[in-house]
Order: sequence, then structure tokens, then C-alpha cells
Amino acid sequence: MEVYSVSKATLGRLPIYLTYLMMVQKDNKTISSTKIAKALEFGEVKVRKDLGSVSGKGKPKIGYDTKELIERLKSFLGQKNLREVVIVGAGKLGRALLDYSGFSSFGLEIAAAFDSSIKKICMSEKGKPIYPMNEFEKYCNRNNIKIGIITVPNKAAQSVCDLMVENNITAIWSFAPENLKVPDGVSLKQENLALSLAHLTNQI
Repeated sequence: MEVYSVSKATLGRLPIYLTYLMMVQKDNKTISSTKIAKALEFGEVKVRKDLGSVSGKGKPKIGYDTKELIERLKSFLGQKNLREVVIVGAGKLGRALLDYSGFSSFGLEIAAAFDSSIKKICMSEKGKPIYPMNEFEKYCNRNNIKIGIITVPNKAAQSVCDLMVENNITAIWSFAPENLKVPDGVSLKQENLALSLAHLTNQI
């Protein structure tokens, strides 16, 4: 199987294809991109291109083997082996992300949160653990954590980022409106919620 890198838009549609295919697989041993496009109200060319980036071209007049396509989508999205993610900052945003179940569609599970205000372990509304910060290093090393999310106030963001890097986290998603610095080899994605809202407002 030849697999190519996909766009953000395509990646966002892959879980939709997977959900649909799992719903219809009992009655469809094979399925065409035309049928998928019609059911989901997507353009046929778009569907063919999306699925081609994950599973190559379907067979002429037959389409895809439904079961095989499901397995390839699951594999591409990482659903067979969920990768654990941690959050530092267990305020309202941190807890909302911790309990959000949608990340599993992309092969990710936010397994735990950490917060400097927590003195002993407690649980989120959905039963996810929230640890004091002195447990962070041990937890990351024990569970081979490679992805971290930052939802702390501005002034603490860089120190938390540094702590993640020190503990071998190589991909960081930050919601702190602060320009963070990371060494080569560490991927950083920064979100500025206020800026995004301002951008939307400007479009009205």
C-alpha cells in the first residue's frame, strides 16, 4: 500500500468516511467512491482523492473492499494503537480537553492532566486522572509520553514547555498566547483563541 501525506481538510474527513463505512459494511462487501460521495454529500472527486491518499485506487466497476478500507483507515488514523497525550493545566479549558472523546478518532487519547494547584490525585468528570506536578516526570517516563498540551497561564507557559522537552516530549500543542521557544526536533503548534475569534469577527 502506498500512503501519502494528507491535507488538514482530508484528515478531518477520514473519520467521517470510517464512521459511515462501519455503519454499512454488513450490507456492502465492496463499495464505490461514488456511493460514499452520494451518501455523505461530498464531491466524488474529493472522496476519490481522499481515499486514494490512504488506500490507493479502487478497482474499476467494483470499488473498494469495504472491510479492507475500514482497516486501512483505522491504521492510518492510529485507532489500533491509541497514543497517550498529557495536559499541563487543569483549568476549565484543560479539563474540557481532557474529557473530550473526539481525539480517539485520530488515534489519540488524552490520558491525564497535571496542575500545580493539585496536591493529590483527583478525577475529572469523566474519570480521567489529574495529578500534582511532582508526578509529571515519573508519569511521562513510565508511559513514554511524546505529545503534550499546554493550557496554563501565559507566564508559566515557557517553563512548562521546557519541562515537557526535558521529559522527551517531542510534539507540543499550546493554548497559551505566548510565543514559545523549542529546540530543533520538537514540533510546536500554538493556538491563540482570542486571535482566532477576532479573525472571525473581522469576516462578518
